[in-house]
Amino acid sequence: MFAFVLTRIAQGVVVMLVVGFIAFSLFNFVGDPVALMLPPEATQADRQAMREALGLDRPFTVQFANFVTNAVQGNFGISLRLGRPVSALLVERLPATLELAFVAASLALLVGIPLGVYTGLKRNAWSSRLLLTASLIGVSLPTFLIGIFLILIFAVWLGWLPSFGRGDTVALGAWTTGFLSPTGLKALILPSITLGLFQLTLIMRLVRSEMLEVLRTDYIKFARARGLTNRAVHFGHALRNTLVPVITITGLQLGSIIAFAIVTETVFQWPGMGLLFIQAIQFADIPVMAAYLCLIGLIFVLINLVVDLLYYFVDPRLRIERAGAEGH
Repeated sequence: MFAFVLTRIAQGVVVMLVVGFIAFSLFNFVGDPVALMLPPEATQADRQAMREALGLDRPFTVQFANFVTNAVQGNFGISLRLGRPVSALLVERLPATLELAFVAASLALLVGIPLGVYTGLKRNAWSSRLLLTASLIGVSLPTFLIGIFLILIFAVWLGWLPSFGRGDTVALGAWTTGFLSPTGLKALILPSITLGLFQLTLIMRLVRSEMLEVLRTDYIKFARARGLTNRAVHFGHALRNTLVPVITITGLQLGSIIAFAIVTETVFQWPGMGLLFIQAIQFADIPVMAAYLCLIGLIFVLINLVVDLLYYFVDPRLRIERAGAEGH
């Protein structure tokens, strides 16, 4: 188990170095930071002094090593657009993005898995067919279009929910949350549905297909022959054996929810990291762009590590295979 974790951590470090290299390359291939930071009337001497202050006159390998060292310490420089430390900006925006992602992921899991089980067990019922037909909406429609439709219906026509912003927030130390205010909770509804709808329908269809496949296996037939109840067969045997592929997809989708909340945050003007990243692209704010890429890469690496560990505990075959390999 310890060797397994160390191997995954080593792989994660390699992935982060690759992501860091890509992020660092932005400084060299997406505009000139010196030209962006200095006014047009700056002299050549001013430009050279700024280049030396930023360390851009050093060899490429030295610059990359300094970038990695600073990134490990959480130092990504100063935002070219706002003139503030990038790490401080990310710390301010991170609670909004994680709060939105948490609600969207919870919605996708708490609704998607039961609907997948239901449509798998009642595959010929009219209600299952209706749910599968409706799920095509979540799979097919673009996220921004879903968000616009929800705003039009619930904010413009009905006036029930706000169309933008985060509402009132409560500060808990350095963390801000909208869970503790009525306007904050109302502001979460539309963007979380928009962000989680695709994942909800994907999980539902995945659970359904896995349930149908597992229910046809021999060990399920053997369990029925032993006289086990339908509840024991469906939830004690079938559902448990659908969890491995579901964990894979769910883990990747959780990372995608955070990484691709950009569209949702832009549509609803949600003050999270995604909106900050879009604004950074518009201004060519390279330090913010680089920090965002590194942070998203780290989130994916951590989620994949957790998914691998969940495999180990959910599927006993992996433990048996690993124990056998270590015995040899």
